[in-house]
Amino acid sequence: MPHTITTVGLDADDTLWHNERFFAMTQDHFAALLSEHAEGPHLMARLLAAERRNLPHYGFGIKGFTLSMIETAIEITDGRVPAKVLQQILDAGRDMLSHEVELLPHAADAVETLRQRYKLLVITKGDLLDQERKLAQSGLRDLFHGVEIVSDKTAPTYRRIFDAHGTGADQGLMAGNSMASDVRPMIDAGGWGIMVPHGHAWAIEHAEPPDSDRFAEITDLSQLPKLIDTLTTAH
Repeated sequence: MPHTITTVGLDADDTLWHNERFFAMTQDHFAALLSEHAEGPHLMARLLAAERRNLPHYGFGIKGFTLSMIETAIEITDGRVPAKVLQQILDAGRDMLSHEVELLPHAADAVETLRQRYKLLVITKGDLLDQERKLAQSGLRDLFHGVEIVSDKTAPTYRRIFDAHGTGADQGLMAGNSMASDVRPMIDAGGWGIMVPHGHAWAIEHAEPPDSDRFAEITDLSQLPKLIDTLTTAH
Protein backbone atom coordinates (compact mmCIF):
# COMPACT_ATOMS: atom_id res chain seq x y z
CA MET A 1 0.00 0.00 0.00
CA PRO A 2 1.20 3.59 -0.55
CA HIS A 3 2.68 5.30 2.47
CA THR A 4 0.92 8.30 4.00
CA ILE A 5 3.05 11.29 4.99
CA THR A 6 1.14 14.21 6.43
CA THR A 7 3.79 16.12 8.35
CA VAL A 8 7.38 17.05 7.46
CA GLY A 9 9.99 18.25 9.90
CA LEU A 10 13.15 20.09 8.87
CA ASP A 11 16.27 20.61 10.92
CA ALA A 12 17.61 24.18 10.97
CA ASP A 13 21.40 24.43 11.51
CA ASP A 14 23.31 23.22 8.44
CA THR A 15 20.05 22.07 6.85
CA LEU A 16 18.35 25.42 6.27
CA TRP A 17 21.33 27.70 6.91
CA HIS A 18 25.08 27.60 7.52
CA ASN A 19 26.13 26.99 11.09
CA GLU A 20 28.97 24.51 11.68
CA ARG A 21 31.46 26.58 9.71
CA PHE A 22 31.22 29.29 12.38
CA PHE A 23 32.18 26.71 15.00
CA ALA A 24 35.11 25.62 12.80
CA MET A 25 36.31 29.21 12.41
CA THR A 26 36.08 29.79 16.16
CA GLN A 27 37.98 26.57 16.85
CA ASP A 28 40.79 27.80 14.58
CA HIS A 29 40.88 31.06 16.53
CA PHE A 30 40.86 29.11 19.81
CA ALA A 31 43.80 26.99 18.59
CA ALA A 32 45.74 30.14 17.73
CA LEU A 33 45.11 31.63 21.17
CA LEU A 34 46.40 28.48 22.90
CA SER A 35 49.15 27.61 20.40
CA GLU A 36 51.90 28.19 22.98
CA HIS A 37 50.38 25.59 25.27
CA ALA A 38 49.16 22.77 23.02
CA GLU A 39 49.30 21.61 19.43
CA GLY A 40 46.10 21.90 17.44
CA PRO A 41 45.05 18.22 17.27
CA HIS A 42 45.65 17.67 21.00
CA LEU A 43 43.80 20.85 21.90
CA MET A 44 40.82 19.92 19.70
CA ALA A 45 40.69 16.46 21.29
CA ARG A 46 40.60 18.04 24.75
CA LEU A 47 37.91 20.48 23.63
CA LEU A 48 35.77 17.69 22.19
CA ALA A 49 36.12 15.73 25.43
CA ALA A 50 34.99 18.79 27.39
CA GLU A 51 31.99 19.24 25.09
CA ARG A 52 30.96 15.61 25.60
CA ARG A 53 31.26 15.98 29.39
CA ASN A 54 29.31 19.21 29.42
CA LEU A 55 26.38 18.31 27.17
CA PRO A 56 24.29 16.98 30.09
CA HIS A 57 24.89 20.25 31.96
CA TYR A 58 24.87 22.96 29.28
CA GLY A 59 23.04 21.29 26.41
CA PHE A 60 23.70 21.97 22.74
CA GLY A 61 24.62 25.36 21.36
CA ILE A 62 27.11 28.20 21.37
CA LYS A 63 26.96 29.01 25.07
CA GLY A 64 27.91 25.49 26.07
CA PHE A 65 30.63 25.49 23.40
CA THR A 66 32.05 28.74 24.78
CA LEU A 67 32.08 27.40 28.34
CA SER A 68 33.82 24.25 27.10
CA MET A 69 36.51 26.36 25.42
CA ILE A 70 37.08 28.25 28.66
CA GLU A 71 37.27 25.01 30.63
CA THR A 72 39.73 23.53 28.14
CA ALA A 73 41.89 26.67 28.22
CA ILE A 74 42.09 26.48 32.01
CA GLU A 75 42.92 22.76 31.93
CA ILE A 76 45.51 22.94 29.16
CA THR A 77 47.41 25.76 30.92
CA ASP A 78 47.12 24.24 34.41
CA GLY A 79 45.10 27.26 35.47
CA ARG A 80 47.56 29.83 34.14
CA VAL A 81 45.57 31.03 31.13
CA PRO A 82 45.73 34.84 30.97
CA ALA A 83 42.54 36.78 31.60
CA LYS A 84 42.91 38.48 28.20
CA VAL A 85 42.75 35.08 26.50
CA LEU A 86 39.59 34.20 28.42
CA GLN A 87 38.14 37.54 27.33
CA GLN A 88 38.97 36.76 23.69
CA ILE A 89 37.22 33.40 24.01
CA LEU A 90 34.15 35.11 25.42
CA ASP A 91 34.26 37.66 22.61
CA ALA A 92 34.46 34.85 20.03
CA GLY A 93 31.41 33.17 21.53
CA ARG A 94 29.50 36.46 21.51
CA ASP A 95 30.44 36.99 17.86
CA MET A 96 29.03 33.56 17.02
CA LEU A 97 25.74 34.56 18.63
CA SER A 98 25.42 37.53 16.29
CA HIS A 99 26.61 36.22 12.92
CA GLU A 100 24.42 36.85 9.91
CA VAL A 101 22.13 34.07 8.75
CA GLU A 102 23.00 32.69 5.32
CA LEU A 103 20.51 30.26 3.84
CA LEU A 104 21.78 27.12 2.16
CA PRO A 105 21.05 26.68 -1.56
CA HIS A 106 17.52 25.41 -2.30
CA ALA A 107 16.35 25.86 1.31
CA ALA A 108 13.83 28.63 0.66
CA ASP A 109 12.39 26.99 -2.47
CA ALA A 110 12.03 23.64 -0.71
CA VAL A 111 10.21 25.23 2.23
CA GLU A 112 7.83 27.06 -0.13
CA THR A 113 7.04 23.83 -1.99
CA LEU A 114 6.68 21.57 1.03
CA ARG A 115 4.39 23.90 3.00
CA GLN A 116 1.82 23.72 0.22
CA ARG A 117 1.58 19.94 0.45
CA TYR A 118 2.23 19.03 4.08
CA LYS A 119 2.12 20.42 7.57
CA LEU A 120 5.66 21.77 7.81
CA LEU A 121 7.66 22.03 11.02
CA VAL A 122 11.12 23.26 11.89
CA ILE A 123 12.61 21.09 14.64
CA THR A 124 15.93 22.27 16.02
CA LYS A 125 18.00 22.12 19.17
CA GLY A 126 20.44 24.54 20.76
CA ASP A 127 20.31 27.90 22.52
CA LEU A 128 16.70 29.12 22.56
CA LEU A 129 17.48 32.80 21.95
CA ASP A 130 20.02 32.02 19.23
CA GLN A 131 17.70 29.69 17.36
CA GLU A 132 14.82 32.16 17.60
CA ARG A 133 17.11 34.91 16.29
CA LYS A 134 18.31 32.86 13.32
CA LEU A 135 14.82 31.71 12.43
CA ALA A 136 13.55 35.30 12.49
CA GLN A 137 16.45 36.57 10.39
CA SER A 138 16.16 33.72 7.89
CA GLY A 139 12.86 35.06 6.54
CA LEU A 140 11.38 31.56 6.75
CA ARG A 141 9.60 31.75 10.12
CA ASP A 142 6.12 32.46 8.78
CA LEU A 143 6.34 29.62 6.24
CA PHE A 144 6.32 26.92 8.92
CA HIS A 145 3.15 25.66 10.54
CA GLY A 146 5.02 24.98 13.76
CA VAL A 147 8.38 25.55 15.45
CA GLU A 148 9.95 23.26 18.04
CA ILE A 149 13.23 24.22 19.74
CA VAL A 150 14.18 21.27 21.92
CA SER A 151 17.01 20.39 24.29
CA ASP A 152 17.74 17.16 22.41
CA LYS A 153 16.29 15.08 19.59
CA THR A 154 15.18 11.66 20.77
CA ALA A 155 12.52 9.18 19.68
CA PRO A 156 10.13 10.26 22.50
CA THR A 157 10.66 13.89 21.52
CA TYR A 158 9.74 13.16 17.91
CA ARG A 159 6.68 11.15 18.96
CA ARG A 160 5.48 14.07 21.07
CA ILE A 161 6.04 16.63 18.32
CA PHE A 162 4.41 14.65 15.53
CA ASP A 163 1.48 13.69 17.77
CA ALA A 164 0.97 17.35 18.70
CA HIS A 165 1.39 18.89 15.24
CA GLY A 166 0.49 16.06 12.89
CA THR A 167 -1.08 12.63 12.74
CA GLY A 168 1.66 10.72 14.53
CA ALA A 169 5.30 9.92 13.89
CA ASP A 170 4.40 6.97 11.65
CA GLN A 171 3.00 9.50 9.16
CA GLY A 172 5.85 11.94 9.68
CA LEU A 173 9.18 12.60 8.03
CA MET A 174 12.26 14.34 9.40
CA ALA A 175 15.06 15.67 7.19
CA GLY A 176 18.39 17.02 8.39
CA ASN A 177 22.16 16.80 8.28
CA SER A 178 22.66 14.68 11.41
CA MET A 179 22.37 10.92 11.35
CA ALA A 180 22.44 10.89 15.15
CA SER A 181 19.81 13.59 15.72
CA ASP A 182 17.62 13.88 12.64
CA VAL A 183 17.56 10.38 11.15
CA ARG A 184 17.99 7.53 13.60
CA PRO A 185 15.73 8.79 16.44
CA MET A 186 12.97 9.68 13.97
CA ILE A 187 13.08 6.18 12.52
CA ASP A 188 13.07 4.77 16.06
CA ALA A 189 9.92 6.84 16.63
CA GLY A 190 8.29 5.08 13.68
CA GLY A 191 8.72 7.75 11.01
CA TRP A 192 10.93 8.49 8.04
CA GLY A 193 14.48 9.81 8.48
CA ILE A 194 16.10 11.59 5.54
CA MET A 195 19.79 12.48 5.57
CA VAL A 196 20.86 15.72 3.89
CA PRO A 197 24.66 15.77 4.27
CA HIS A 198 26.54 18.99 4.91
CA GLY A 199 30.22 19.68 4.31
CA HIS A 200 30.97 20.35 7.98
CA ALA A 201 30.04 17.74 10.57
CA TRP A 202 30.45 17.78 14.35
CA ALA A 203 32.00 14.55 15.64
CA ILE A 204 29.35 14.20 18.35
CA GLU A 205 26.62 14.06 15.69
CA HIS A 206 28.22 11.11 13.87
CA ALA A 207 26.30 7.83 13.66
CA GLU A 208 26.10 4.92 11.26
CA PRO A 209 23.24 4.86 8.74
CA PRO A 210 20.28 2.79 9.93
CA ASP A 211 19.30 -0.47 8.28
CA SER A 212 15.74 0.60 7.57
CA ASP A 213 13.43 0.96 4.58
CA ARG A 214 12.37 4.28 6.14
CA PHE A 215 15.80 5.79 5.57
CA ALA A 216 16.95 7.70 2.50
CA GLU A 217 19.69 10.15 1.63
CA ILE A 218 19.56 13.15 -0.70
CA THR A 219 22.24 15.62 -1.75
CA ASP A 220 20.25 18.77 -0.96
CA LEU A 221 16.75 19.96 -0.05
CA SER A 222 15.74 20.50 -3.67
CA GLN A 223 15.34 16.71 -3.94
CA LEU A 224 13.08 16.34 -0.92
CA PRO A 225 9.65 17.11 -2.46
CA LYS A 226 10.21 14.60 -5.28
CA LEU A 227 11.49 11.98 -2.82
CA ILE A 228 8.37 12.34 -0.68
CA ASP A 229 6.21 12.00 -3.80
CA THR A 230 8.02 8.76 -4.54
CA LEU A 231 7.50 7.47 -1.01
CA THR A 232 3.79 8.28 -0.96
CA THR A 233 3.12 6.59 -4.32
CA ALA A 234 5.31 3.52 -3.79
CA HIS A 235 3.65 0.11 -3.51
